[in-house]
Amino acid sequence: MKNIFYKLILIVFVFFIQGCELDELPNQNAPTLDSYTDGASAADVEALAVGLEAVMRNDLDFHYETVSYLAREYYDLSTADPRYTGEILKGPLDNNGFLTTRSFAAWYRIVKAANVLITAVENSNAGFSEAEKKSYYGYAKTIKAYALLMVANRQYTNGIRLDVEDPDNLGPFVGYDEALVAIKNLLNEAKSDLEVSSSNFLFLFSPGYNDLKPTDQPLLSSGFLKFNRAIAARVALYQNNMTEVLTFLNESFFDLNKSMSFGVSHVFGLTGNDIKNDLFYVKQKGNEFVVHNSWIADGEAGDLRVSSKSSLLDSSGSHDGLAGTHQISVYKSNTSPVYLIRNEELILMYAEANIGTDNTEAVIAINVVRNEASLPDYSGGTSDNELVEEVLKQRRYSLLGEGHRWIDLRRLNRLNPTYIPLDRSGDNIIDAFPTPFSENAN
Repeated sequence: MKNIFYKLILIVFVFFIQGCELDELPNQNAPTLDSYTDGASAADVEALAVGLEAVMRNDLDFHYETVSYLAREYYDLSTADPRYTGEILKGPLDNNGFLTTRSFAAWYRIVKAANVLITAVENSNAGFSEAEKKSYYGYAKTIKAYALLMVANRQYTNGIRLDVEDPDNLGPFVGYDEALVAIKNLLNEAKSDLEVSSSNFLFLFSPGYNDLKPTDQPLLSSGFLKFNRAIAARVALYQNNMTEVLTFLNESFFDLNKSMSFGVSHVFGLTGNDIKNDLFYVKQKGNEFVVHNSWIADGEAGDLRVSSKSSLLDSSGSHDGLAGTHQISVYKSNTSPVYLIRNEELILMYAEANIGTDNTEAVIAINVVRNEASLPDYSGGTSDNELVEEVLKQRRYSLLGEGHRWIDLRRLNRLNPTYIPLDRSGDNIIDAFPTPFSENAN
């Protein structure tokens, strides 16, 4: 199945990832976008669906790196570009530079691809049943909501566009809170579609969804719905709606007894037109991507996450007044999966959502994560604030480099020098990426 998936990727992947504008979507099999959005065949629609998953990996490393640098989780001391130790740590961010525009364009490329898939299904001549159409809609809307959430978290109070279907008539920018409401509504629309859809999808998913499917069977809409609900729980967490967090977690694949890595991931490969995981860093002189020294120093003795996610350098990596003793090693090879969301995050969300209503249950969940890391049960204070601090600490070590720390500190009003170390004079804390210059002109 994996080989078939990659063959289908070849149809669309390279052509989806070209260009940065919202209205660009080159297509190998037809000269115009209209050929996909009007009268698409079943094969065309299948290729678009597979390509939508594939294109999500484009520039993924850049997103995770930049938000990790802002949180001082790790530094790029490879000297590849002075902006990685200058502009992104000092500010202000250039609204026309690649630090601002690159990920913005990448996430909206996914939104665009999802919109094209929805339109193609609506106008297809393939004779899809209504239930089959709903399976495509539920899939596309879920991925679209995920991409909008990722870009919204980058832009924060600077806002995002929700409506980009017509490149000549783009919708207005909306603030962060309004964006979260719309994203949750879109996820709920997708849920409604999936609940009345055909059980089987008409296209293949990558092995990154294998945890959600029956053994030796294709992924079912009910399995994909669990992923949808996990993302909905994340949105509710950002809204500080803990009742909804618990509700959505119960509808997801959350399980206190399952593996920490159980979940949905991006998969990578080294053959054909596939791509590798560029968040894997070879440990060599001149290629130092160093974990912040405080992450090493603050780790509890015996924490397996510290030893597994960092590797001692032969000599301290240093550049531009910054230094570190350990290379980040979250990913062990250039084909390691990168998770969209996994059980360890869900367990910590469950712990946080219980604080204030059932602190005993919160501690139980905290201990599941601590014990998995070979740490003893939590023995600290059990006030609401103390437990929030403990969850935040566990998220810091469990989710290193996965794009959460900066968002966590911001949403919990901790985006300050107590939590964000400023290692040099002139370094600053940045809470959002600016709106790209090209968007201000529209």
